[in-house]
Amino acid sequence: MLHTLAVLVENHPGVLTRVSGLFARRAYNIDSLSVCQTENPDISRMTIVVDGDDQVLEQVTKQLHKLVVVHKVVDLTSESVVDRELALARIKVKADTRLEVLQTVDIFRGRVVDMGRSNITVELTGDGEKIDAFVRTVRPYGLLELVRTGTIAILRSDG
Repeated sequence: MLHTLAVLVENHPGVLTRVSGLFARRAYNIDSLSVCQTENPDISRMTIVVDGDDQVLEQVTKQLHKLVVVHKVVDLTSESVVDRELALARIKVKADTRLEVLQTVDIFRGRVVDMGRSNITVELTGDGEKIDAFVRTVRPYGLLELVRTGTIAILRSDG
């Protein structure tokens, strides 16, 4: 099962290495990782998606709390959240498939950010399932390159 963790850490060089090293030492795989400075310039937020059962999650959380640079760990898995990924995809197009590909991009509410004679580059945001569905749909045309940010998540508003 995939678990999404929001981890508040000190915004210093080497913190990412310490956190990722913790996962590596215990042979836990990070499915996705996104890091950014928060509204407080002294604090960064890591959104970490890790695959494992509840025991793995418990161990990871305990080990993260032991790191001095970690201020807070929140498991967002069972919370009501807004989550998104950003993807850039370069797709092969021919004269007879260009319109189909552009229609597919439109259906998925993507945006063409670069266009050449033989390929287009598309920007797409959404949850992981939407990105996966888009990739499955355009792969037959010729998916030349794919870059994804990984999941970012925030708790839903209370209203």
